[in-house]
Amino acid sequence: MKRRDFLKNMILLGAGTVVLPQLWTAKAAEAAWNADGGAASGVDSKLGIPIRETNFRFSSLQNRKTTDAIVIHHVGGTNRDVSAEEINVWHKNNGWAGIGYHFVIRKDGTIERGRPMDMLGAHCYDHNWHTVGVNIVGEFDGHVPEPAQMDSAAKLLAALCRYYGIEPNRQHIKGHREYNSTACPGQNLFDRLPRLVTMTRKYY
Repeated sequence: MKRRDFLKNMILLGAGTVVLPQLWTAKAAEAAWNADGGAASGVDSKLGIPIRETNFRFSSLQNRKTTDAIVIHHVGGTNRDVSAEEINVWHKNNGWAGIGYHFVIRKDGTIERGRPMDMLGAHCYDHNWHTVGVNIVGEFDGHVPEPAQMDSAAKLLAALCRYYGIEPNRQHIKGHREYNSTACPGQNLFDRLPRLVTMTRKYY
């Protein structure tokens, strides 16, 4: 993708709007990019959306050669606003290389970096080899996700689908329970996955 198209797509994705192509110029796109601060403001250079970097160190990681699905998780066990740093400690205590999810979405909608997104995760048994793991923080059997979380999740999923060439539908965006025997991502979030996919398609 050319840089001009990349810049335009990022701006459209963030705004969630459709703008007629003739209204855009390269200079306008550059100005909007610079006004937002570019990578210095936390905008991910690959996905074009704000992601809070965590700079975790992992004991060992492997490249993921195939990516054709995204798996949605919840924390479970607590509805606290758990951070990626706290999850990283939990997973290291399990003897893992570090946090198993690629992204964590906080209660206020902040997206935090987990594992590098092109590396094998540790979030979905037998399906880490082809999936990206996204954890929406909370316990969603007895609670519901915040609107800000759902909106950020839709933006993140749209960006991931664009980056990996994945069609944004329920065939490719799944709850953890659809792969493994688990209650994750909680019934209330699982019931909202069709709506999340609809939101994702709008941003996509």
